[in-house]
Amino acid sequence: MRRVRLSGKGVHGLFIRNSWISRTKSGSRAVWRRYSGGNAPLAQGAGREGESAMKAAVVESFERPPRYATFREPNAGAGEVLVKVRAAALSNLVKGQASGKHYSSGSELPFVPGFDGVGTLPDGRRAYFFGPPAPFGAMAEWSVAAASRTILLPDAVDDVTAAALGNPGLASWGALLGRARLQPGESVLVNGATGVAGQQAIQVAKVLGARSVIATGRDEAALEKLRALGADQTISLRQADEALVDAFRGALAGVDVVLDFLWGHSAECILAAAKGHGAPEGEPRVRYVQIGSISGETISLKGELLRSSGVELMGSGLGSLSAAAIVESLRRMYDVAASTGLKIETEAVPLADVEAAWGCAASGRRMVFVA
Repeated sequence: MRRVRLSGKGVHGLFIRNSWISRTKSGSRAVWRRYSGGNAPLAQGAGREGESAMKAAVVESFERPPRYATFREPNAGAGEVLVKVRAAALSNLVKGQASGKHYSSGSELPFVPGFDGVGTLPDGRRAYFFGPPAPFGAMAEWSVAAASRTILLPDAVDDVTAAALGNPGLASWGALLGRARLQPGESVLVNGATGVAGQQAIQVAKVLGARSVIATGRDEAALEKLRALGADQTISLRQADEALVDAFRGALAGVDVVLDFLWGHSAECILAAAKGHGAPEGEPRVRYVQIGSISGETISLKGELLRSSGVELMGSGLGSLSAAAIVESLRRMYDVAASTGLKIETEAVPLADVEAAWGCAASGRRMVFVA
């Protein structure tokens, strides 16, 4: 590849692995320009002669964790922006895609994992970004995203927090605004509230004006801590089915929206509690939003349960929400995070340690890889 040297006042050049990068100072901002080869597939993700390379988490097998390795750098196409990555969170979505088990998983190997992250745009501004085109992901030195899938970040939200909030923000803000369309004064039940996304859902429901929030979980100590986040009532999932259904039946009498991060058996109990008996006045409307499947991908559901109840069953995730809806929800989330704060426990880990740290994320805490 021919090297291109930029010259002129305020221009500083650096040649790195077949790629000339220039950093042009413009006021207090740094503008990055890159001159490199194309994005043709390469064996094992390594750069071939004439192409620039970077360090990244690389998935080479769906059976093993990603390893820290060399991968070719992306280039921005039409409507896209190159991002110098600063932080990327390890969510259940990312784990599922990296293992090939999520419905949005690709089939081509190798690739860089990471659905979203935080980084610096070409004009020097800091932004959250999501949905890099395969085989590129957020867990690398460089990534790329559609310009329409970036959100400028307020200074009050640091890199690690901003990255950690992205996925649970999609799960909670997207579900409550885009799917359930929660109205002020309504009540919400969060099934599986002790995890990172569930904790966010409690806070978001309160921010959006929920009258009350009911939280469920298996860890009694973790459930009690949820009251500090805004939970008005808790239901332990560690009880016999009959008692659990009775508890849900009492709770659903005043619930308008259910956010379910678990699915599986607890979902069967919630839906069983909603079953009606043909009341002439009709059963209360309950918007049931399925978000996660930590407890299992399938449930047993009789048709009469839906016919006899006011349950409106829907899902929230990639595909049920448009990119525009995701941007709208997350932009509002970051504004709230900057002005009033959203509590989230994080653990920052160097990207170089990705292979060893991949399966070690603590419950209730979001691991974030930093460059």
